[in-house]
Amino acid sequence: MRRLLSVLLLAGVASSACAADPITLDTIKVRGTLRVGTPGDYRPFAIHNPDGSYEGADIDMAKGFAGKLGVRLEIVPTEWAKLQGDFDAGNFDIAIGGITITPDRAAKGDFSVALLEDGKRPVVRCADKDKFISVAAIDQPGTRVVVNPGAANEAFARANFHRAPITVNPENITVADQIVANRADVWVTDGIEVDLVAKRHAGVLCAAAVPAPFTHLTKAWYFPKDPGLKQAIDGYLAPAKVDGTWAATLEAAMK
Repeated sequence: MRRLLSVLLLAGVASSACAADPITLDTIKVRGTLRVGTPGDYRPFAIHNPDGSYEGADIDMAKGFAGKLGVRLEIVPTEWAKLQGDFDAGNFDIAIGGITITPDRAAKGDFSVALLEDGKRPVVRCADKDKFISVAAIDQPGTRVVVNPGAANEAFARANFHRAPITVNPENITVADQIVANRADVWVTDGIEVDLVAKRHAGVLCAAAVPAPFTHLTKAWYFPKDPGLKQAIDGYLAPAKVDGTWAATLEAAMK
């Protein structure tokens, strides 16, 4: 019985060690699966459809990268508020879907070549596009700010709006609906999302006429620190930027 118990304990230790193995390019190839984590709620990068499928520019590029590695693509759902925790736990190999480079994330992982340079701007009802053109103009007691939970949009709002009431909408994909329904006035998000929301709600929602974005930010893929993995990812994405593949993929997803 003691011998059996020892064997079981050793097996458990070995299993735990295996689970704790760092994510590298080699482990992905040996596993035969590329696990990609995404909140799946951010057009044009990654959207989780009601039928369970995923689409978006990052999704299309991830499929191509998995094919280049000769492995199967597995999409792992996460949430913005849980993304870093899931990343730290090793629940996926790469985080995609409109990930912003931040110092906190960079301290724990690595980033691909930049996929998009952007900045935060307000999306508002078209009647208010010339009203909310600065942080000060927005930060008034009568202005209802709406954000999605976790990540950079909520952090920006908390850091900059101290007088305007802030409402947290439970999901990113329906934030704009709160402004359409007159339950909120302003949503400050990435410029590419502002333009897409304005396009999808033409005549109702507009990009505020700000003289310049409120911030500067960079989008990229986020993954554990492994030189081989970074070389493989950059070796795939960098040429796609140069030859226009990434730009065409992003444009096709702007719908």
